[in-house]
Order: sequence, then C-alpha cells, then structure tokens
Amino acid sequence: MLYTKTRDARIYQVGIAIFLTVILLIIVIPFWQVIVTAFVPLDIYTREGIPFFLPPTKWTLEAFKQLMGHSQFARALWNSVVITVLGVTISMTLTVPLAYGLSTRNLPGRKLIMTLVLFTYLFSPGLIPVYLLITGMKLTNNYLAVILPPAVSVYNTLVMMSFFEGLPEDLKEAARLDGANELQVLWNVVLPLSKPILLTIGLFYAVYFWNEFFTPLLYLNRNDLLPLPVLLRNILISSSLNEYVEYNAFSTSPIESLKAAGVLITMLPMFLIYPWIQRYFTKGTLVGGVKE
Repeated sequence: MLYTKTRDARIYQVGIAIFLTVILLIIVIPFWQVIVTAFVPLDIYTREGIPFFLPPTKWTLEAFKQLMGHSQFARALWNSVVITVLGVTISMTLTVPLAYGLSTRNLPGRKLIMTLVLFTYLFSPGLIPVYLLITGMKLTNNYLAVILPPAVSVYNTLVMMSFFEGLPEDLKEAARLDGANELQVLWNVVLPLSKPILLTIGLFYAVYFWNEFFTPLLYLNRNDLLPLPVLLRNILISSSLNEYVEYNAFSTSPIESLKAAGVLITMLPMFLIYPWIQRYFTKGTLVGGVKE
C-alpha cells in the first residue's frame, strides 16, 4: 500500500511538472519571438523573415533607436511617469481610507456604503456619460482626465479591506484606549502592518496607469501631453500608412521590429520594478484575498 501511494505521488508530480512545462513554453515562446523580432536586422528580415533563433552578432538596436530617437519620445516618457506617479498617489490616498472604513464593522452605514461600492462594480455608467462628465468639468487636456475616472478600483478596495479585517483587532482597540482617533489608528497601527498589501495594490495601480491607452486617446489632444503608449501607437500607425519618411522609406528596421520594440519599451519599467516587491506581492494577494 505504501509503495502504491509513493508511485501515485510520483506520477502526480511528473504530471504536474509536464503541465507546468507546457504552460511555461506557451508563455516563453511568444515572448522570445517578440524579443527576436525587436532585434532582427532589416537585411535578415528581408531575406529570411523573422527567425526563431538569431545569432548574437546579428542583433541590432535600430528599432529602439528609431523609437527613442523620436522628437517627442522624452516628453511622452515624462508624461507617462507623471500620470503613473500622480495616479498611484491619488488612488492610494482614496483607496486606503475607504478600505479601512469598510473593514470597521461598527461603522455607521457600513452596509449601505458597501452596497453602493458593489453597485459601481457591477454596473458601469458607460463611455458616453463619463465623457460628458469629464468634458463638463473642463478636464480635457488635463492629466486629471486620465487619473480621476479610475482613481478607486472596487476590486483593489475589497482586497485591501479583507487584509485590514485580518489584522489583530486587539492592536486597534489598544490604540483607541490610549486616546487615538481612527485616523491615528490607521496611520500609526494599521499602515505599518500593511506593507505587503500597500505595495501589491500600488503595483496594480501603477501597471494600470502606465499602460493606460484609451483614456488619454479620448481626453488628451495636445501632442505635448501624450503618454508613451499613445505616442508609440501613433508612430506605428505612421509607419504603416507611410505618413512620415523617417519611419518608412529610409527606415533601417521593419515595421514588425518597431512594434516589438514598442512592446518591450512599455513593459520594461514594470518588469524592473516587480522583482523588488515580488516577496510582498504574493503575501499581499493571498492574505488580502483569503479570509480565515
């Protein structure tokens, strides 16, 4: 019987390993193809297409040079940084008090507030009412038009609320007995214990604002306000339609390389930030999403 259990356990482990390997290949192979596409020279692409393996001596940075050499690239990068930093700051400033208030069981009107929050999660107002609201508030060509509509994510709020509910209630009560008000309890007791969930939700917001594309396309009409994803999109459209000479007839990179380079440029900042908070990310997600 023990031998049978051991054999079954090994078969199970081998099956899991094979399954995870297949999933890994499904993820890695397309990503590798994007990397090769971004670095393939024009002559190899013209002669062979996009190879799966590219000799290290043949790799070129021309696609990145063309994109980053655009006259508006530095400004667009700055705009993305400003939108991301302001967006995360405002979103966390609004989400943390809301989540803490909803985690307080004796909060007056808690059920009503929770119902209203969930209602906005289930029923979206739609594009046209939001557009009319933003334009009516004269926020066109303003960073706030991109930041304010998604400033509070209901999902992120519920995850953070669940984390706050899991913190020891005795610590909060002790602070209240010492004369601390709720704001002091939040600042001095809850937040120092909530580093994992703060970094996790902050990362969620940062990824959203950094990759935001459609909202700036609607409300930011000036070239000096365009974020990086919108600028890269405009460059690629120009390349495809042959509108700008510098990105077609005299280009030293195929349009597919420009697209792949644009993908890598936009994902690089989040790719570099994630390893620094990865150890908090898993803990924050699990503790915030699973209640005992």
